[in-house]
Amino acid sequence: MKALLRNALAVAAMAIATQALAQVTFYEREGFQGQSFTTGRQIGNLERNGFNNRASSVEVVGDRWEVCEDVRFSGRCVVLRPGRYPSLAAMGLNDRVSSVRAVSRNARIDDQRYAPAPVAAQATFYEREDFRGRSFTTDRPVANFERQGFNNRASSVDVVGAPWEVCEDVRFSGRCAILRPGRYPSLAAMGLNDRVSSVRAVARNGRSDDQRPVAVPDFRRRNDERLYEANVTSVRAVVGTPEQRCWVEREQVPQDRSSTNVPGAIVGGIIGGILGHQVGGGTGKDLATVGGVIAGAAVGANVGNGQQASTQDVQRCQSVPSQARPEYWDVTYNFRGQEHRIQMTAPPGPTVTVNEQGEPRK
Repeated sequence: MKALLRNALAVAAMAIATQALAQVTFYEREGFQGQSFTTGRQIGNLERNGFNNRASSVEVVGDRWEVCEDVRFSGRCVVLRPGRYPSLAAMGLNDRVSSVRAVSRNARIDDQRYAPAPVAAQATFYEREDFRGRSFTTDRPVANFERQGFNNRASSVDVVGAPWEVCEDVRFSGRCAILRPGRYPSLAAMGLNDRVSSVRAVARNGRSDDQRPVAVPDFRRRNDERLYEANVTSVRAVVGTPEQRCWVEREQVPQDRSSTNVPGAIVGGIIGGILGHQVGGGTGKDLATVGGVIAGAAVGANVGNGQQASTQDVQRCQSVPSQARPEYWDVTYNFRGQEHRIQMTAPPGPTVTVNEQGEPRK
């Protein structure tokens, strides 16, 4: 009897411990950055927790969790296995999660409801092009490759899970480039062959004013890889920023009217006084003389100003729309009920070719 009681208590304790470990943590930015919110219980409306439509990445611990785009577990829902999901955009739920709940271990879930298995964010560098030679893999920031014996040695790289920033100097300085998940058989194309000294994972969306170049991964088909067609749902051409065009014009610049033209005023005053004296007589002659002096001085000053206008070179500028072709096309497509987004160097057709995981191929 005592043995049965001990066994029952042990099972109960294990269940409580397992339940306590089951939790989900949402982050407001991709790559597990920004503010976060953790829960171990179901929440029918994340508005009450100040996290409605804010999650961009998620970490699942212990059990499977179901996340839904509407409150009370309605709308489109996805089941997440335990693991780290650096981006909810891949499953079309970026900034769209409104409710969440744990899934019972005994519940049977259709395969179509699962999100793609989480992949740990990591980057593997190879000392030769086409992924040959010695390699070095990391899943965390490396501020100086010298410590790993790989400084200025990488010639190709394989990026998975999240975008990574590679820099030619230590501590993420010097010229840097962002590599999206994919395979890069040569770093020479971006001017970083045998020049990488530091690397770190970054948020997929980044800053809107970010000037770091973004490299396009290799979408070539792998050996014996089965391919599918996914429907394109939206295409947005992204052009360059407006250009500023400037030119120089030669134009007349009138003399400042606030400064009196003294020689012209004196000459005009003398002429006006003579004319005024000849017109008037007696007291009237004196008044006419004074009026003539004043009027003549004003006319003389204006005439003098008009004669001394100068020319100078003036630079003028204006912003004009960029006339260059789009820098890239931002493409959204749907594969097996999940939304994916890529950037392409050419406009797509009605479909894009993908592999079984929904990754683009050509």
